Amino acid sequence: MTPPPLSRVPWTSVLLLAALGAGTVRARRRLRAVPVLPPTPPAAAGVPRAAGWRLLTARGVEPDPATFLAACAYAEGEGLRVLDLLPADLPAERALGLLRLVDPARYRQDRLAAGRGAGFAVLATEEVLARAGVDPGGPRPDPAELLALTRRLKEYAADATGLAIAPGLSCGGLGEAAGPARAAELRAQGLPPGALAAAQLGGLALLAGVAVRQGRWGAAAAGLYWLQPSLVLGGRRSPLRPAGLGRATAARPLRSLGAGLRTAAAAGRDTPSDGAVEAARAAAYREDLAAGIDRFLEPRRADCPWCGSDRLTVQVRVPDLLQGKPGRFTLERCEECRHVFQNPRLSLEGLEFYYRDFYDGRGGEGTGVVFGTQGAAYRGRAEMLLPHADPASWLDVGTGHGHFCNAARAVWPRTRFDGLDMGDGVREAERRGWVETGYLGQFPEFASKLAGQYEVVSMYHYLEHTREPLAELDAAATVLAPGGFLAIELPDPQSRMARFVGPLWLPWFQPQHQHLMPAANLREALADRGFTVVAEEHGPAHQGNDFFGAVALAATRLSPDPDRPWGPGPTPRARLLAHVVRVVALPCFAAAVALDTVRSAVARRTDGGNAYRMLARKDTR
Repeated sequence: MTPPPLSRVPWTSVLLLAALGAGTVRARRRLRAVPVLPPTPPAAAGVPRAAGWRLLTARGVEPDPATFLAACAYAEGEGLRVLDLLPADLPAERALGLLRLVDPARYRQDRLAAGRGAGFAVLATEEVLARAGVDPGGPRPDPAELLALTRRLKEYAADATGLAIAPGLSCGGLGEAAGPARAAELRAQGLPPGALAAAQLGGLALLAGVAVRQGRWGAAAAGLYWLQPSLVLGGRRSPLRPAGLGRATAARPLRSLGAGLRTAAAAGRDTPSDGAVEAARAAAYREDLAAGIDRFLEPRRADCPWCGSDRLTVQVRVPDLLQGKPGRFTLERCEECRHVFQNPRLSLEGLEFYYRDFYDGRGGEGTGVVFGTQGAAYRGRAEMLLPHADPASWLDVGTGHGHFCNAARAVWPRTRFDGLDMGDGVREAERRGWVETGYLGQFPEFASKLAGQYEVVSMYHYLEHTREPLAELDAAATVLAPGGFLAIELPDPQSRMARFVGPLWLPWFQPQHQHLMPAANLREALADRGFTVVAEEHGPAHQGNDFFGAVALAATRLSPDPDRPWGPGPTPRARLLAHVVRVVALPCFAAAVALDTVRSAVARRTDGGNAYRMLARKDTR
């Protein structure tokens, strides 16, 4: 039989079928990797010690003593301090959703992985609960609150959190969540309910279209989606026994459609925030704006802060595309040394205004989610030291919440990591154990106190935020011991994408980035301070967000968050526009991810990305 020409192959159906097939196999494999608690503690464990452990359960879930003791024995045997328990009758869609998010084989080892669970029961040591500020004697949580708690506890037990199926545990009548409850659960896990609901509805519409228009291939793709719950969770060997699995499978398309619609509606009308806190925040912004925004910028300077030349040209002018706060900002380029800097730069009042609610407060959770996805970059930074040093002490300047230090422990388990930052997140990093000591304040202010104490100082995407980067390099030279290493990573203002994307190039990052210096300038400044550059990386430092960031900034420009406390206030029209922009942007984001994948591969092969790393040794003479 002659095969059909390529132009007649129903590629959409074929790709959907391949994606669904791979997802089904992956979910089945992951399910087999989830450990199962014995119904009673193993005899070899002796009498399990329940002292020091607390089992937190959602309302309506009543674990039996044997399950609690078996969980304690398993956790102690595995060296865990947090253990999420999956009921044996976990509803099908909840189970599939969890298996999409978690790879049990890697979950514990991934120190940056978000804490995930079923939302019914979580076992934790009293020590972890105390450090996390959790009162185990408080009111019983609902599943959304327990999901948020699991996520928080993982941060305090980064490499000691696990999952296990508890055969003796039941959901207690708590079934599939829908509408506001489902939206709340997604938010508790750091996931956007509106975008996910839109993606779910779009996927269902695509499946229906191919089933009708693309013959047997389309029908096969739709049928695989339909049967997926039974294919993953069915069979006598499955450790999970969802109640009504057959009914859930038969009704899956209709139930998914209804759940998507209800979740989208709930996401559009629900604002999950403390009303009093938001009101106070909005009042503070109104007071700031009433005083005028001119005070947020200093007078424009006429020369380059790096070399002193007066040959300046405008690189780009942009509004605040990050948060949508009022103001317009200019980056100028020195024609002599190619240094790019904000001119006029933010005043101290401006820094406070534009940084507020970005890394903490209202925007802290979202920023934490983004930082938590940078594991590969953090590992690359840490591994850059491998050929050159075996440090006992490391100070990470601009550490934020300590994400890099937490990830770098997998590369340098015997190194003491300390962190320094201006934000309160450094204190949280200390409580989590991600840094040993957290210093709160400006780096130059600590230089004399910490003189000669560290073998490594790192500044990853920090110098570009500072008002006086040369003073920061002076502080690093003071803090490092002779022969110590300074590691720096910065956006590269000479990247081709800076010219191609223009104002939508994410690393411009206005108004936060004050200085963007070419690699040649940094090498010269380090040499002037007694450093020798021993390694430099461009391609490996590339951050694959050029196209994705451009789409995100454009979407924010078209439709800023209607609930932002510095805005005019939410209106039905603004909410509708935000929803429409989110839906329309979904295919744009998908295309951007594909383009960034290609762009990253090219950047790493040609050593020409949007950032660079430099490692310099402090000379001993």
